[in-house]
Amino acid sequence: MGYVAIKGGGRAIDGAADMLELLRTRQGESGQPLDIETIEKQLYFLHSRIVSEGGLYHPKLAALAIKQSLGDTLEASFALRAYRSTKPRLLETPVHDTTNMRLIRRISASFKDIPGGQMLGPTTDYALRLLRMDLLNESPEQFQAIAKSLFAGLPEHAALDSFPKVLDSLRAEGLLPKVNQATREQPFDITREPLVFPVPRSAALATMARGETGSLLAIAYSNMRGYGDVHPTVAELRVGYLPVMLPHPLTGELTEVGEVLMTECEVVAMYQGDDNNAVPTFTLGYGACFGHNEVKAISMAILDRALQKGMQDGAENPSEDPEFVLLHVDGIDSMGFASHYKMPHYVTFQSDMDRLRTTQQKQEANHE
Repeated sequence: MGYVAIKGGGRAIDGAADMLELLRTRQGESGQPLDIETIEKQLYFLHSRIVSEGGLYHPKLAALAIKQSLGDTLEASFALRAYRSTKPRLLETPVHDTTNMRLIRRISASFKDIPGGQMLGPTTDYALRLLRMDLLNESPEQFQAIAKSLFAGLPEHAALDSFPKVLDSLRAEGLLPKVNQATREQPFDITREPLVFPVPRSAALATMARGETGSLLAIAYSNMRGYGDVHPTVAELRVGYLPVMLPHPLTGELTEVGEVLMTECEVVAMYQGDDNNAVPTFTLGYGACFGHNEVKAISMAILDRALQKGMQDGAENPSEDPEFVLLHVDGIDSMGFASHYKMPHYVTFQSDMDRLRTTQQKQEANHE
């Protein structure tokens, strides 16, 4: 290997850690540490991104990872995923039905009127991208007054609701293929099995579910721009809390043990028939991830549809190539490879210089 140890490296590394702590506490003696609950509640979308990319739904530890990484999303996700790898696996949940989600947001771009109605919920989609200067000097009293006034407008027994799926109505009309439970495959476990191509669809979905948001968006955007032909319509985008069910240790009956905040997106794409000349139906793309991250779920759904096309007809574009997509969307893998170039490469670079000098000398000798 072309890596060498550095004399005094241990002391230098300790010093680097101290400097990082100095950055974290640079407000000095008058500063206040970031509260974990504040990070979780007020840095809502950042927190959602970390639980998703870290592959572990643990809100408190995700907030801790954000705090110790000084807001570096890749480092925070790395720390959370590293922690998960140290814990034993005790149980596996059955397949969950997201129809049971307690929704805080639910929209469809396919239909104006959907069963249960559109629920805009919390979103920046309809807001102007203008800086709110009033937040520069927001006092605790103002902050608390806003929350108090908004909660005062809610019904006394307000509850989050669950709604039927938009896709169910399309299936009932025969516009979507029926779900064949007999052909449902055992989910691929990407935390225990390496990706050996070709991989099943469940492996692709699991990889993208903890993929880096920006990477998924970039490759999905390439498909949208013309390096592919998936131009979908969002049948349903839902954000809410999914009950987690586990078998009771004594009775074996499924029991709710908690819930996770998640985002789910189902897109409808171009229609096609099958090899048996059956009635043509729409095709689907699916995306789901921990937390509230709509861009990631939509990008994942587009890439799911693109990868299905690539696996069926052969990849004509990068976004349709499973190996290209799945090996480049994991932010932690990508960060690790990029960061390793900061490590000492003295031996290999000395070798490169020796070869270059030898080549120059030979060239000079030939010109004499």
